[in-house]
Amino acid sequence: MIQPIHSSRRILLPARSWFIYFSLAVALTLNLIPFGRLPGIPDWLALTLAFWCIHQPLKVGMGAGFFFGVVMDVANGSVMGQHALAYVLLAFAAGGLSRRILWFPLGQQALQIWPMLLSVQVVMVLVRMITGAEFPGVLYFLSSFVAVLLWHPLNYVLLLPQYRPAERDDNRPI
Repeated sequence: MIQPIHSSRRILLPARSWFIYFSLAVALTLNLIPFGRLPGIPDWLALTLAFWCIHQPLKVGMGAGFFFGVVMDVANGSVMGQHALAYVLLAFAAGGLSRRILWFPLGQQALQIWPMLLSVQVVMVLVRMITGAEFPGVLYFLSSFVAVLLWHPLNYVLLLPQYRPAERDDNRPI
């Protein structure tokens, strides 16, 4: 029987809903920072949404993807529904593959996340080009590669509040 390979065998506490949506709001804020036209800046919201759809598919799903996508569309002044469509497709894929992805170590998880993040960018470019915009160039797709490199540290940062204390406390039942 195949056993999952994890870097830590510690048991995680349940994720709190307020922390999940707080992290999504922080990712939204990071997306709204005006970096200009710098290539390689990841879509923080797509990366965080994919993370939570994989780790908590019952709490974060296509509804959250649609909501945050519409918020991104309004905030960026982009084509209405562009981010919403891309994020809903990302949430669907990540939620559907969540059990499979979690069996792999973080490096292989990142390789499975990369096509999802790349497809988010492809959907957004296609929607823009259908509405008459120009092709942004190949460097536009660099941000999905950067996001894959950030998958490993993002896992540790977002799972940190869920780790149980390593030592046993007799006064606490868990």
